[in-house]
Amino acid sequence: MTARKKIDPADLRAALLEVRDWLADADAPAPSRAQLAAAVRLSARTLENTAPGSSVEVRVPPFVAVQCVAGPRHTRGTPPNVVETDPRSWLLLVTGGLTFDAASATGALTASGTRAREIEHWLPLLRF
Repeated sequence: MTARKKIDPADLRAALLEVRDWLADADAPAPSRAQLAAAVRLSARTLENTAPGSSVEVRVPPFVAVQCVAGPRHTRGTPPNVVETDPRSWLLLVTGGLTFDAASATGALTASGTRAREIEHWLPLLRF
């Protein structure tokens, strides 16, 4: 297993601040692809470090997929526990602007498997 790169909390905060206006107002100018990618990747990798393990895969296409949450390790094929969402919804979850239940109810997030919901325990990662 490869070592997980530690994420500097200041880097995460800076990346999230760059997309904050867009998260607060969907009609605000969208961040650049690079800004969005940085915020999504740093936040997902922070979750990966905060909740180490390999039993749940979190996917935020097209930017990142990480495995987290302690438990049975998955190695091949489709993981049994998957959470998938779009970048904006992910960042809203990360910053407390959206709850897991609300995202699921609107279809902005899909969760499959008995352990997928366990990531909710670690969210939000940072509140503005």
